[in-house]
Amino acid sequence: MTIHENPFFQASQLPFQAPPFNLIGDDDYEPAISEGIRAYLSEINVIAGLAATPTFDNTYVALEGAGQMLKRVLAVFGAMASANTNDRLQQIEEKTAPELAKLNDAIKLNGALFARLQQVYDQRLTLDISPESKRLIEVTYQRFVLAGANLTPQDKQRLSQLNQEAASLSTRFTQSLLTASKQAALAIADETWLDGLSPAEISAAGLAAKERGLEGQWLLVLQNTTQQPQLQWLKRRETRQALFAASVGRAERGDNNDTRALIIRLAQIRAQQANLVGFADYASWALQDQMAKTPTAALAFMQNIVPAATTRAKREAADIQALIDDRQGGFALAPWDWQFYAEQVRKMKYELNDSQIRPFFPLDRVLQDGVFYAAGRLYGITLTLRTDIPVYQSDVSVYEVFDRDGTSLALFYTDLFQRDNKGGGAWMGNFIDQSTLMDTRPVIYNVANLPKPPSGQVALLSWDDVITLFHEFGHTLHGLFATQQYASLSGTATPRDFVEFPSQFNEHWADDPEVFDNYAKHYKTGEPMPEDLREKIRRAARFNKGYDMTELLAAALLDMHWHSLAADRPLEQVDEFESEVLAQEKVNLDYVPPRYRSSFFQHIWGGGYAAGYYAYLWTQMLADDAFDAFRKQGGLTAENGRRFRQLILSRGNSEDLDRLYRTWRGAEPSITPMLTNRGLQDGD
Repeated sequence: MTIHENPFFQASQLPFQAPPFNLIGDDDYEPAISEGIRAYLSEINVIAGLAATPTFDNTYVALEGAGQMLKRVLAVFGAMASANTNDRLQQIEEKTAPELAKLNDAIKLNGALFARLQQVYDQRLTLDISPESKRLIEVTYQRFVLAGANLTPQDKQRLSQLNQEAASLSTRFTQSLLTASKQAALAIADETWLDGLSPAEISAAGLAAKERGLEGQWLLVLQNTTQQPQLQWLKRRETRQALFAASVGRAERGDNNDTRALIIRLAQIRAQQANLVGFADYASWALQDQMAKTPTAALAFMQNIVPAATTRAKREAADIQALIDDRQGGFALAPWDWQFYAEQVRKMKYELNDSQIRPFFPLDRVLQDGVFYAAGRLYGITLTLRTDIPVYQSDVSVYEVFDRDGTSLALFYTDLFQRDNKGGGAWMGNFIDQSTLMDTRPVIYNVANLPKPPSGQVALLSWDDVITLFHEFGHTLHGLFATQQYASLSGTATPRDFVEFPSQFNEHWADDPEVFDNYAKHYKTGEPMPEDLREKIRRAARFNKGYDMTELLAAALLDMHWHSLAADRPLEQVDEFESEVLAQEKVNLDYVPPRYRSSFFQHIWGGGYAAGYYAYLWTQMLADDAFDAFRKQGGLTAENGRRFRQLILSRGNSEDLDRLYRTWRGAEPSITPMLTNRGLQDGD
């Protein structure tokens, strides 16, 4: 194949420049990435070598527009490496990760380029440019400084070496974890060990086993969290314990996919990177451009929540232990018991059974009459299915998004069912970023890991699944309403401790009475959910919140401590360090493990959340405070939606985010709505 036949060598001719998946093959990625790197470097060298006096246009705008081919291929390749990977893509990912890190250094550590950026930066206050353009100068300049642009040539060389090694290790971690999770899936030879699972779940487990060549067996596939969904239903304690052990030990089996050595080295490298750039530790370096600003502020924020969270978790544990004792269980509550017995307590306390709920949450109706409906009521958009846009997998659907006046805004892809070549969890991303400079409109995707029903059956969701769909579409709204000139400031290109705010805010509409009544209908009869069942869901909304908050805090605190290590500190042993941190932060409840153990903490070792997992808590505060404001101003109204869209969702990172929030809210965010909503204050 010649370079002219490679689909990435020119912009797609499809609507919105959507990826031509019908033309893209696995062998197209590597040559496109290589050529993209070459072209990007060439463009950078032209900008850096200009004889003309540096100006905003010939330096900052030129830099913003450079590298379009590489950005085009990486947007698709990154999505496929996470959602639809295979051995070939993993090989390419491992090979190109250090090359991409080297490219980043070649740009950020380019002395001639930085000198031009510096000259324009020093004149920024006198330039006759838009506020967004001034923001571009400030954000770009800070990114270069934080990347080491001010270092000596010797230190730049050392930093570049560390960056490339870190990129390779991070890629190896992601690939090792994917393989480890797949291999650690629990095979069951005796169907009686699945007692408690629904017929559909048992059928799905049988199908998963058959696909792996395990005829006559059942396979419980792992999700990328410590607790597994099946633990809520499995009646046999031996099965629960085995599944929990498979989950927590998936990446600690002493084989080629054991991630602990990678973690130790990554933590060390990150501390060394931070030292070179002038910071005491990686967390101090990473938080410079975040809302929290410092690790001290982020830690204090989390530590202030710990007492309320653990106190409630202990109360919840006492209720569960009482139930175990009443049933003469003869054992102390263990982490593999929590989900199962918590469900029993929930049934008794609220008379609520998940099997009662699921028939009222068929996937298509939740999506169309819930997620899309709420967005339509608030923001005036409609989504229309398109079958003429190529997709990368048969489960993927594509929608065109239209504004209130009929203007076409974006394309939106959904990829919602679990596959063993898909990373765990749920996420949003862009195939194409919005930018008026580049004349591009957003092409966005949502990925989830919902259990796929057997052929011909309807996917029925849990309440958590419903919340996930609303959450990820909140990210989508943030992306599709973007109105920025520059892609690097557009949509979700914000600090981590702001980017989860719109998504967590959007979760609240799942429970809004008008929205809920529109989608919560029986999948067979179309009858609305009975009010008594709805009331049980309302009353149970704060159930298990001590557990939920404690497991989240434990993971976030682990992250912050890993990334607060000094570069000269002796290398840590993963298990010992984890135990020490949990004890130090007083979240070491035996029956409440961290949401992610260090060894399978994809967010921080293989994703972009190093020293940033606290952001989920920080943005819970913003989201709950924001929804409290919405309620006081009339709730689900077009005027509320118009103002939120105009002042928050459409602004990206085009101005200081503290000021952005205060302008919309009219006040500083309060933590009180978060504590109340999460059941940690003024709740039962």
